[in-house]
Amino acid sequence: MSRTLLIITWTCLVLSNAARAATPTPVHEYSLKNGLKIIVKEDHRAPVVVSQVWYKVGSSYEHSGITGISHALEHMMFKGTRKHPAGEFSRIISENGGRENAFTGQDYTAYFQQLENSRLKISFELEADRMRNLSLPAEEYAKEIQVVMEERRLRTEDNPEAMTNELFQAAAFVTSTYHHPVIGWMDDLRHIGIEDLRKWYQQWYAPNNATVVVVGDVDPEQVHRLAEKYFGPLKPSVLADLKPQAEIEQAGERRIVVKAPAELPYLMMGYKVPTLKTAEHDWEPYALEVLAAILDGGDSARFARDLVRGKQIAASASAGYDLYARQRDLLTIDGTPAEGREITSLESALRDQIRALREKPVEAAELDRIKAQVVANAVYERDSTFYQAMQIGIVETIGLDRKVLDQYVDRIRAVTAQQVQDVARRYLNDDKLTVAVLEPLPIEHPEMTPQPHAGPIR
Repeated sequence: MSRTLLIITWTCLVLSNAARAATPTPVHEYSLKNGLKIIVKEDHRAPVVVSQVWYKVGSSYEHSGITGISHALEHMMFKGTRKHPAGEFSRIISENGGRENAFTGQDYTAYFQQLENSRLKISFELEADRMRNLSLPAEEYAKEIQVVMEERRLRTEDNPEAMTNELFQAAAFVTSTYHHPVIGWMDDLRHIGIEDLRKWYQQWYAPNNATVVVVGDVDPEQVHRLAEKYFGPLKPSVLADLKPQAEIEQAGERRIVVKAPAELPYLMMGYKVPTLKTAEHDWEPYALEVLAAILDGGDSARFARDLVRGKQIAASASAGYDLYARQRDLLTIDGTPAEGREITSLESALRDQIRALREKPVEAAELDRIKAQVVANAVYERDSTFYQAMQIGIVETIGLDRKVLDQYVDRIRAVTAQQVQDVARRYLNDDKLTVAVLEPLPIEHPEMTPQPHAGPIR
């Protein structure tokens, strides 16, 4: 098959799949008297079900002195109730052929199980039990907080790039609670007591602060009846009113230098940008999504084409943006210089790439290719029941209308070259920029070289 025919075939496949993805699958929503929201999306391709419980609490809900408490509580959620002692939750899920885990973010904490569809009631019974009946023994917490502190050492303090990222985030955000690391500052972890944890649990882990998302081979009405049976008797909590804590307007470029034992220098750059939740114009987040993909959307994107393969200035370079966040966030760019190149040359080259987006509209052929790729990625991600549930959970928890998920493909397709240039000019300027540079110090003991630790925070 010729290269041209391959491209035509691939494009047709993408457009066909995208058309199917743009047709919304019915989603059923229920609310219990205690405030719990249940969202069910049918997917009958396989006899499996994904069940997720999302709580509206994460590191952005915390204040100085208790940073990391949401993540510490996530650990303790696996330490048992009176009905199900420590370890029994995971054992029961495993014995029923399922898998389970949890993750904490800035805006949420979520727990999930994937099971054969007839076993959904097992997930509901276990999650309902620990939603309001967690034991939280002091002696167990004393051990588990040490595990959390060791996790922080491995993932952040012994990983120079992760440490740079954490300090970069803290420099970029001064008054916003996105200043806090999800895992918490070490001194806070040392001083959070079991009573702090109990108060946090009683405050936020309640049906009126949670959403249960179910995606899979299920009957929505049956799911509703199961939810009523297991979650219905739980009592709601009196939720605290969150203060806005908006980020102050940045009045100029910020720059930090991080010195740590490392093999290679590393650069991070971040521009303050709006999200779907905070944007003044609803098209801007989609234009920023396309802009990030123009820079770093695969092997043919500008960073890979111009900086890695072309000028060979960068060993790696990437761009990232998350339009689903509760507060204003960052469009980030990071990279490592190629061997023999200086970090200053890499920064200059990255700034040139940004300048080009501000000064010249993207050509039609490049824009169409990037938009097709962004749409294709979205379509393929939706093939996963877990990812479908996760998307629903995120937008619900940060307070967006669920319709944004069905609108995504059409909104991306509608982005114009002028809109990409407009958001580049408005937001990607030095007054909204924070820069962090990792300056490597000698590694005295090669066997102790910090190793990156993959995986979600748990």
